[in-house]
Amino acid sequence: MPVLRQVPRSEVTADIVTRYYNRLFGERDPVAEPGTATGTPGDWWTVFALSPDIFQHAVDGFALYRNPERRIDPVLRELGQTRAGWVKGSQFVFSQHCKSLRGLGVSEEKIASIAHWQVADCYDDKERAVLAYADCLSGQSGRVPLAVFDKLKTFWDDQQIFEFTYITCLYDMHAVITRALRMEYDAREDPIVEVAAPEGFSAADFLSAPRPA
Repeated sequence: MPVLRQVPRSEVTADIVTRYYNRLFGERDPVAEPGTATGTPGDWWTVFALSPDIFQHAVDGFALYRNPERRIDPVLRELGQTRAGWVKGSQFVFSQHCKSLRGLGVSEEKIASIAHWQVADCYDDKERAVLAYADCLSGQSGRVPLAVFDKLKTFWDDQQIFEFTYITCLYDMHAVITRALRMEYDAREDPIVEVAAPEGFSAADFLSAPRPA
């Protein structure tokens, strides 16, 4: 469950929220009866509905990256979005954009190799370049060696690089938000926890020499 309150249909007053509730959930109240066609709970929508203007801004972003005026190959774009989800540890963003890649006809080998693209032989030079750049954006917070731009500029102009940068960072943000608020597939406990020591273990430095009896 998300850590924030979800907005039931009965409380919705903004037309943009109503339209998307109808589109995704039909006549159901998505809080009382969650679930979307893609199998997600759908609580991204019901939490974002807390602020209808932010909801509008977010869905405008979806339209932006799918706009026919975009000049980057949608497969390269989706590789960036999917890798951003993986780098940020968002099960939701990663999973949803794996599905988008599949919808674009990307092979199962390439989808399965996104987690370890650096040692995968299935990507071409362009794909490897955009995956490397996505890592710089999401994994290095924008710390990008100039050699990466030199490679990108062999097949993209400045506008295309900017488009990819903006869209990848947008989904980096969505990955962070869904994890922070525990929405959708990111409603899970952090796997990094202390593993308990055996019963009777002393809290002293376990590398220190044993005390004499």
